[in-house]
Amino acid sequence: MPEGARRPRVGILISGRGSNMAALLDAMRDGRVEADPSVVIANVPGAAGLARAAAAGVPTAVVDHRAVTPREAHERAMIEVLERHGTDIVCLAGFMRRLTPLLIGRYRGRVLNIHPALLPAFPGLDAQRAALDHGVKITGCTVHIVDELVDHGPIVLQAAVPVLEGDTAESLSGRILEQEHLLYPRALALVASGRIVLDGRRVRLA
Repeated sequence: MPEGARRPRVGILISGRGSNMAALLDAMRDGRVEADPSVVIANVPGAAGLARAAAAGVPTAVVDHRAVTPREAHERAMIEVLERHGTDIVCLAGFMRRLTPLLIGRYRGRVLNIHPALLPAFPGLDAQRAALDHGVKITGCTVHIVDELVDHGPIVLQAAVPVLEGDTAESLSGRILEQEHLLYPRALALVASGRIVLDGRRVRLA
């Protein structure tokens, strides 16, 4: 980050416990990511991650997708919260809603997601089960820039995780999650630094 530049502010969207959210908050607090959290938004009232964020001193908000419809109205409400808190980058951390072009367009190239597979393999839900069913020997996790298609946008970073004999979806998920907690802050650090350059589907460092 250039000397004297304002540190970017990161909004995090969650639906549940927020373990990746916690990893991102920790990385921003301890200086591994040169950015500051702006707000944590949950689309599910009572999501466990809200309490974790509040305990870390981060503003929180609930924009219930069941109470604010249709989908575009829900996203407009989230954008209003994100902008009120001066958000520059948006991170999805277990946010179980597909985004529309409305929010993606507002933060084009600055919305990140983490997926528990080596994309483009096994997009969508139950990626760990799909990897086991397919019989792959290596899977992992991917941080990518979100576009209008599911688990499709340009790849920022990936980490490989071997599939072990006797693995279940639960045991494999646990080992992948450990790598997610390491990978996501590294990817956010790159984006926050302003060094990411998009060249078609390729992500390059300036």
